[in-house]
Amino acid sequence: MMIHSLLQSMKYSLRFICQNNPFFVQVIYFTLISFAGYAALKVLKPRVKPNTLTDLDLLFTSVSASTVSSMATVEMEDFSSSQLWLLTILMLVGGEVFTSMLGLYLERDKFDTKGSANRRGNSDYVDIECISSTKSGANSTQGTKVTVPLAEEKDHVEPEKIKSLGYALLVYLLVTNLGSSITIYLYLLLVRDAQEVLKRKGIGFVIFSVFTAISSVGNCGFTPVNENMVIFQKNSILLLLIIPQILAGNTLFAPCLRLMVWSLKKITGKEEYNFILDHPEAIGYKHLMSSRECIYLTLTVVSFIATQTILFCSLEWSSEALQEMNRYQKIVGALFQSTNARHAGGSIVDLSSLASVILVLYTIMMYFPGYTSFLPKDDEHHSKAEMKDKRKRLLENCIFSQLSYLAIFVMLICITEREAMTTDPLNFNVFSILFEVVSAYGNVGFSIGYSCKRLLNHNVHCKDASYGFVGKWSDKGKVILIIVMVFGRLKSFNMKGGRAWKLR
Repeated sequence: MMIHSLLQSMKYSLRFICQNNPFFVQVIYFTLISFAGYAALKVLKPRVKPNTLTDLDLLFTSVSASTVSSMATVEMEDFSSSQLWLLTILMLVGGEVFTSMLGLYLERDKFDTKGSANRRGNSDYVDIECISSTKSGANSTQGTKVTVPLAEEKDHVEPEKIKSLGYALLVYLLVTNLGSSITIYLYLLLVRDAQEVLKRKGIGFVIFSVFTAISSVGNCGFTPVNENMVIFQKNSILLLLIIPQILAGNTLFAPCLRLMVWSLKKITGKEEYNFILDHPEAIGYKHLMSSRECIYLTLTVVSFIATQTILFCSLEWSSEALQEMNRYQKIVGALFQSTNARHAGGSIVDLSSLASVILVLYTIMMYFPGYTSFLPKDDEHHSKAEMKDKRKRLLENCIFSQLSYLAIFVMLICITEREAMTTDPLNFNVFSILFEVVSAYGNVGFSIGYSCKRLLNHNVHCKDASYGFVGKWSDKGKVILIIVMVFGRLKSFNMKGGRAWKLR
């Protein structure tokens, strides 16, 4: 009897923590799937000799895939097909669409718990202000009053509407990932030169299609080949197929989700979808925006991509990296590169060969959150629950801003890599480290890389590799970047940090 009571107490305590502290839930979630991925990668046999992949490299790769960061310390072709399938699963369950859907189901479970209490009165509705997901993110929606002519005069929404939104998210997840996989697979069947590349590398069409599609929708940036998309830079149609997959999985997720809900409303005729479209703030799901917000967000994304594309074409049109491409291929390649700079991390060129101003622009783009918009949402209107939470506001004032954390991480890595910065300053310079840290923090995956040609003292044993710059760091530096990737994946909880710090 005592054991049963203890188990019940633990159950309710865990439920309370999960429902009221989403940050804690996500930390546990990403920790569990990262270490589970590491254990599975260690058990599965790689394509190369087992001793080639160290435990730290396997853990780093698992965290990178789980946080959809695509930072790499080993070459992708070192992994076997079974390990690539595992990485595909990690990218799927670590992507924003999947994790936000899980969060919504947790909220629905909380609604059901609170709803049962509400039904003891005269209403089947639940309290909107209990939605914890609205408290995080720069563009998240605050609890908003919605007038529904039933029962008590308070914020409430039917659990059935949350269930309908969960169904829409599930359909969206299946359509984007499955549709993208089929599209890439059909392209491979029709284009012979793309087939020859994969046959030469011993990579199957199915694993390449599914891996690349899920990586693109999840905005991870991994591909099963060492060269990323450089080897496909002339396959313009393939690049054009991947671009909408990237946008649908991150920066344009909200507008595409609204389109999906609208489509389901037309197909099913359910009134729940009408409510979701008319009252997105009431639902409390941060990826659900009003039509006006979606329009401004889309215009912002398009303007960012256009700016990057114009600058890229202006400075790199006649560069060595694009010299074998025709005009059409250059334009499509520039568009693909610019789309990836926000969060996806795929690349058709060696980033170290690009002009410095482009690298600086990419650094800025990687820092911007996915829902950066020309029409910022008004953060001054807080729900009653948030205004009452003095401890939360005190914590937001005490913690540092995101720029402060980036500065701290860069300084720590400069300390761990100080010897290499002295002996190999052309590779290990402050900007290269800053670029790598911002890329990891933004979960992008861009890297300037490491080149033996930049060594001051020629080393006959030095060998260029296709993995990122972090692959040449010390173990301590790699561990710090693992923390940066996880911290970056959870950065939505720190969007309001550092407000107490005033520069005068």
